[in-house]
Amino acid sequence: MRGRIALLAAVVAALTGCGARSDVTVVRLAHGLDPSHPVHRAMEFMAERLAEKSAGRMRLDLYPSQQLGSERELLELLQLGSIGMTKVTAAVLEGFVPKYKALSAPYVFRDEGHRFRVLEGEIGRELLEEGRRYWLLGLAFYDAGSRSFYTKDHPIHTPDDLRGLRIRTLESATQIRMVNELGGSATPISWGELYTALQQGVVDGAENNPPSFQTSRHYEVCRYYSLDEHTGIPDVLLVSTIVWDRLSPEEQGWLAEAAAESAEVQKRLWREATEEALRIVQEAGVTVLRPDKTPFLEKAAPLLDAYRDEPEVHELIERIRAVE
Repeated sequence: MRGRIALLAAVVAALTGCGARSDVTVVRLAHGLDPSHPVHRAMEFMAERLAEKSAGRMRLDLYPSQQLGSERELLELLQLGSIGMTKVTAAVLEGFVPKYKALSAPYVFRDEGHRFRVLEGEIGRELLEEGRRYWLLGLAFYDAGSRSFYTKDHPIHTPDDLRGLRIRTLESATQIRMVNELGGSATPISWGELYTALQQGVVDGAENNPPSFQTSRHYEVCRYYSLDEHTGIPDVLLVSTIVWDRLSPEEQGWLAEAAAESAEVQKRLWREATEEALRIVQEAGVTVLRPDKTPFLEKAAPLLDAYRDEPEVHELIERIRAVE
């Protein structure tokens, strides 16, 4: 893995050059999503605002669609300072910053309002800062909605329907444990390889939010989408502390402000994209199910107690649940 990261770092350097003219500071932001995705569109807004705030003295260059690596690889490139910024799901970030495990716990958020109060409050600010000691400073959370199961041939009405199905998960110990606890067989696969894995029957289904289900075109293979909404894992917009510390205080301010503004735009784009995604997949013939969440919640409940073995994570989960 380290050899591959070193190779990727060399490729990044070759593709992107030195990174800036002498009078323009360039920050490179790479991520794994399609350019049509609301996250990328929010990043385009961020790039525009950064240019405006800095009067052209800073530029944000975007590299979507895993051009420069998977989420895990991008995090490692960030730690090396080979790229400046990335966006990853908090579930993958937990492998680098352990406290983020709390955000992947099933049904830890009561609803969307509760999730925003947590992420935009004291707990969210603490978590964004927590990554600093791992060279991964958080600038903002992006809304990633709620994740639900989608499958090729078997509709999911209850957790029992997952029994015997190979379900793709993120590279997250928390996600793997959750899918296995609910009755499925968790199979970590990178996002870029998932469409083919579904087509070839390597897995029987996956889980994600509506915009990602739609923009990935996974609905062409999976004909059932069950909105059990088992997790509300946010995306995290990160900057390499190596790159951040090279910026002047003024440049840091411009970038932080542009990131915060992009998060507000992304929230609106996300709501619109979710409604549109559900319309598109249903028109394409996908059966969208809205099961009773109670059996899923009850089956997943023991996972929350299992975090007692990790006191910092368990304490954070309890703090999240206590937010009104």
